[in-house]
Amino acid sequence: MHGPFIKYWTQPLPQIEYGSPLVSVGANQTKLIVTIAFLSALTALFQSAGGFLPGVGYLISPLSTAPIVFATLISFRSGLTAYALSNLLLFLIQPSELIVFPFTTGLLGMALGIFIALSKNRIQVIFISASALWAGITLVLYAFRFPLLGPSVATSFRIDITVYVFLFSLLYSGMWTEISLRLIAKLRKSV
Repeated sequence: MHGPFIKYWTQPLPQIEYGSPLVSVGANQTKLIVTIAFLSALTALFQSAGGFLPGVGYLISPLSTAPIVFATLISFRSGLTAYALSNLLLFLIQPSELIVFPFTTGLLGMALGIFIALSKNRIQVIFISASALWAGITLVLYAFRFPLLGPSVATSFRIDITVYVFLFSLLYSGMWTEISLRLIAKLRKSV
């Protein structure tokens, strides 16, 4: 019973090198620029949905992770460009998201893109990207004293909240790792 479960999480990931899922995009400079701009715009729209569509928009905003993952899988430089451009677009259309995106969904997207390409198995990808997300959330919560988790969660340091944030980060990172790997597999079949 435990054998297949453990094997699934520790088996090597399919070889994903930078640019491999989107090799045709990286080959042409014009396509690359247009793709990065499109992914950045998509990221900014998803992230700002919470401000434009209160309620349902908060369900849409986590989708901003996916375009950053794909941009980072094209190349680290493309991911960094998409991340920076997304921040600039958010500054123009929804400045309130600038405290959230760079340290949460954007940082998670960068970490996932980098470590899906570099890591050996799911556990490594999930743990490292969860650590990045956890660091970003705790920085916003405790250093910037921004009530990221809502007004009921204190912005003064508490070990129990920090542990819960790490557990949430593991779960959230695991979910996005699986979503990203499935999207990459579908993209590889279509290319």
